[in-house]
Amino acid sequence: AGLTTVTGVALAAPVLVPVFLGSRHAHPGLVKEFDPAPAADVLARLLPVTYSFATPAAFVSTAVLLLVAALLFRREIPARRRWAWAGLCPAVAASMQWGPTHLLWHAFATPNGSPYRQTFVLSGVLVLAAWTGFSHGPPGRRALLGGSAVVAALSLGALPSPFLTRWALVLTATGLAAAAGALLLTRRGRYGALAALLVVGTVVGQAAATTAYADRERLARLDDYPPWGADQRRRAEALAEADGWPAHRTDSGLPRVAGNDPLLLGGQGAAYYSSHTPAVLTELLTALGGGWTSRGRNLLSLDNPVTDALFGVGARWRAGEVVRADPSAPPLPLVTVRPRGPGPAYGPSPFRNQELLLGARVYEAPRADGACRVGTEVFLWAPDATGTAGLGGYGTKLLGGQPKRRAALTSLGVQERAGARPLIPRGGTAEIGCLDRDRLRAAVAALRGRAATRVDVRPDGLTATLPPGATGTAVVAAPRIAGWRCEGRRARSYGDLLAVDVAPGTTAVSCDFHPPGLRAGLTAGAAGLLVLATTWRLGVRSRRRTL
Repeated sequence: AGLTTVTGVALAAPVLVPVFLGSRHAHPGLVKEFDPAPAADVLARLLPVTYSFATPAAFVSTAVLLLVAALLFRREIPARRRWAWAGLCPAVAASMQWGPTHLLWHAFATPNGSPYRQTFVLSGVLVLAAWTGFSHGPPGRRALLGGSAVVAALSLGALPSPFLTRWALVLTATGLAAAAGALLLTRRGRYGALAALLVVGTVVGQAAATTAYADRERLARLDDYPPWGADQRRRAEALAEADGWPAHRTDSGLPRVAGNDPLLLGGQGAAYYSSHTPAVLTELLTALGGGWTSRGRNLLSLDNPVTDALFGVGARWRAGEVVRADPSAPPLPLVTVRPRGPGPAYGPSPFRNQELLLGARVYEAPRADGACRVGTEVFLWAPDATGTAGLGGYGTKLLGGQPKRRAALTSLGVQERAGARPLIPRGGTAEIGCLDRDRLRAAVAALRGRAATRVDVRPDGLTATLPPGATGTAVVAAPRIAGWRCEGRRARSYGDLLAVDVAPGTTAVSCDFHPPGLRAGLTAGAAGLLVLATTWRLGVRSRRRTL
């Protein structure tokens, strides 16, 4: 058993090791002590027609529960096997309720939302235990009585739970009676069709009722995203037509369809959601005025001319159509060359942080009356505000409130009338920046003169051809997450972006990405495969000698 376990872990290492190491670089999200669900709630979720977002959804079928419980009373099954399976089920359930093993289940990164994402393993163990008992034949009357008593005791233990419904008790009782009757009929060798009908009816009926109930509860509790339809297909087609990667990025824009719109709709925008969202990505976008939900793990698209220039965004979805960059000021290439020296040190103001990364002043402060100069574009940064912000006849909704949500830096339009002040909703600090588009065009033109003349991308990296005489620091408009190496060395960070030193005479730079732990995981996986093959080979030889 020990060798089998080690071999199985080794075979899974190509996935396990990168996930484990990736959790060390993930944004922490909400850091708090794990609070296990009450025992009554856990027992209730073993029964049909229950729902709760933050408890383990372990229901499979009352028939499965009966077979597992009956296993305890079946003396014809070897005691070691009987007690091993009977003990494994509560052991797995207990491991989901204890803080250290909870973290182990989730690769030491507490997920946003439900802390019981490993519950499918418990459901699988219950099914395996049920099949182990049934493989020795249907249980007898004594075992069925004992198993039914155990299921009844579990149901009684679930009574204090607020998630237990009347229909849960009704379907549990009827399902228990139907499953027990079917097993008795099967044991007698008669009425096989009736027994099959009872079991199938129990499984399908309970599953259908539970699914319908859960779907109804989810609609009332969870976020409401639009269903995939003609509008989303049109949006995806328009983004695909505008795609120009790697010459420029395309951003899927707003409104959101889901948490990972670039994967769903296309493009190379900043929107991203994962329990392993890299901390450096969250920190970078936050410093530049980005917004997020899910406590920093669900990053939102950042619609801002300065960040569009910095990240080479040449097209984005906005107000129901694709908006392309001004032909007179095309986006920067993916790689630019900056002067040698340390990267920018970000401060509290996203306007100043954008300027530090751009290398030029492009924002003005509002005048004494709180209004921007006429002709500049007004941007509001109010990360904790919730409500409608506006200027003149234009309005936009903000949804902030840290630590759960952070409103993004947003445009309020061009200042058309002198003295007109923006409307800012209450909540936390707020800062106004007045963008001078002429200064931005000049800054972008200066960077373009030192940018790469050609960028070739591949699935695991990129190569940039530099202009003649380039020296300093080549900066790639991508976050410096763990795993990047440039010119054979660990990549530098320039304001949380990927960077590499450029010595005089350098004509090109190349960077490659390998997920941390992938090579170690592949090595362990190969060793596990070798052990498996050797064990199989020895087993074949042993059987031949026996014959």
